[in-house]
Amino acid sequence: MRHTADIENFIDYPLYTKTLSELPFKSSLLVNTINQYSFCMANEDMGFKKSLQMSDVLLPDGISVVAAEYLMNGKIIKKISGADLHQHLLNDLESKGGSCFYLGASDETLNQIKAKMSVEYPHVKVGSYSPPFKKVFTATENQEMIQEINKFQPDVLFIGMTAPKQEKWAYENKDKIKAKIICTVGAVFDFYAGTVKRPSNLMISLGLEWLGRLINEPNRLWRRYLLYGPIFIWLIAKERIKKSIFKKPRTQSITH
Repeated sequence: MRHTADIENFIDYPLYTKTLSELPFKSSLLVNTINQYSFCMANEDMGFKKSLQMSDVLLPDGISVVAAEYLMNGKIIKKISGADLHQHLLNDLESKGGSCFYLGASDETLNQIKAKMSVEYPHVKVGSYSPPFKKVFTATENQEMIQEINKFQPDVLFIGMTAPKQEKWAYENKDKIKAKIICTVGAVFDFYAGTVKRPSNLMISLGLEWLGRLINEPNRLWRRYLLYGPIFIWLIAKERIKKSIFKKPRTQSITH
């Protein structure tokens, strides 16, 4: 059950507006993120849209979403990225001697994550599984993935299989998974392993992480930012106009 005091309604999505330290912990808490790209994709993919809408926690991961929230509702919120979530949870697990499981990426990337974790978070128990690199998993593959997770029974499950596959998979299987928190964090696997460089802290603080990622991976990300960026602006503009047109007029009191 969502904590409504922690949520701001962003068009069709329940954005989480508090800090990571205030996350509502419960069994199989599903945490997703939304950015301009996933917003645009979900506009064309109802299964993806539902997966995001049914998040227990939906983090505003992107300066575009933060700006759009202010434009739509006049609310100032803070960007919380998947990388922020990942680091916060690892710090928490380290202090408690907890466990986490990484589902996604290649065995090579997972081994690099484990090696780094052994140095930076030596008190965290780490498990992992590299699923097949394919668009749709068979029932047998799904069962094997869930079995590997449940044998480990992690406090936190990190899923990194790219959007929208990871969000759909997490939503469809969350009730079968024995984990306290389920997080879809996408590129965080590569950031943490060091196989993909994350932009500098300066660019992130200036709201230019998207530009840094585009510079680092132009061939893979140009469509996400240069094509879907304008589409996102257009979709938000339409919603803002619609909201203005259908805004309820303010009632006036009449004194006699």
